[in-house]
Order: sequence, then structure tokens, then C-alpha cells
Amino acid sequence: MQDTASDDTDTTLIRKLAAGDRTAFATLLSRHLPVIHRLGWRLLGEPTEAEDVAQEAFLKLWNFAPDWRDEGASPRTWLYRVAFNLCQDRLRRRRVVFVETVPEVPTDPSDAPGAAMMEAERNARVKGALDALPERQRAALVLSYYEGLSQAEAAAIMEIGEEALESLLARGRRKLRELLAADGRELLGEMT
Repeated sequence: MQDTASDDTDTTLIRKLAAGDRTAFATLLSRHLPVIHRLGWRLLGEPTEAEDVAQEAFLKLWNFAPDWRDEGASPRTWLYRVAFNLCQDRLRRRRVVFVETVPEVPTDPSDAPGAAMMEAERNARVKGALDALPERQRAALVLSYYEGLSQAEAAAIMEIGEEALESLLARGRRKLRELLAADGRELLGEMT
């Protein structure tokens, strides 16, 4: 007997899950757990907290499946929204905001000497600048650029209009440039 759950759409899988099909849930997990975990990690900066958020989001999906209506958001967008809200709740509780811990970048031995070090330094500077952004600007940038969501999806997840998202993105990019330029000037000052 061949497993066709992996060929089903997310909406079909949720219907199967509502009927008690555990294989459908496993398929949804394999499809979406990595991106939901990654979103949590980028917004919270802690892999264990990201795991907790992902687990809670999928538990909500499990419980919500019988009530799922094929209206409005796609299951993927719904999961992003739930995870985003869970992250926002955690950030509000801790009142200190951390963003993605930059993972170690595997280097190619054929890279020029120092290239990995320069890349790690650049990643650390970008992470520091992202950490300094206001929460909503950082979230807009993470959803749009790191997660690769469309503006419509990112706006839906943040529960704002697309124009508001565009404004957050513009302000976030501008502030990011300012922070990185200031950081670059400080680095140059230290070198001279």
C-alpha cells in the first residue's frame, strides 16, 4: 500500500487529520516544521524556545483541525501566523528582544584564507543591526527576506495591510543601512 499523503495539499491533509489520520499530521510536520522552527529561531534567537513555539503551533493545528474551514488563509499562512503570535507573546513576556543566532557557515576549503572569517564578521554585524531594529521592522524583514514570504503573506501574518508592511520594510531597510554604515565607520576608526 503506497502512502499518498505526501501528494495531498495542505488543506486535504488537515481534513484527513480532522478525521484522525495521523499520517496526514506527520506529512504536515515534515513539510512545515523546519520553516516554523526557523522563524521562531530568527525572531527569538533561542533554538530551544523556537522548538517550543513550533511544538505549540503544531499542537494548535492538531486541536484546530476539526474546525478548519477552507476560507481565508492557507494552512501554511495560518501556521506562520500562529507561530508569529507565539513568538510575539514570548518577546513581550521577556521584554528583551533577541533575533536569529547566526549559524556557523560551513566553509569550502578552497576559499581564500580569511574569507570565512570575513563572512562570520559580516553575519555578526548584520545580526547586531537586526537586533537593534524595532520589533515590527525586524519581523517584517525576517518574514519577507529570510523566510521569503510574499508581501501579502507577511502582511497577513502580521495582521497589517500591505502598504503598512511596505512602510515597515522601507523604514527597516533604511535603519539597517544606517546601523551598518555606523558600524562600518566604527570599524574603520578602530583600524586607523
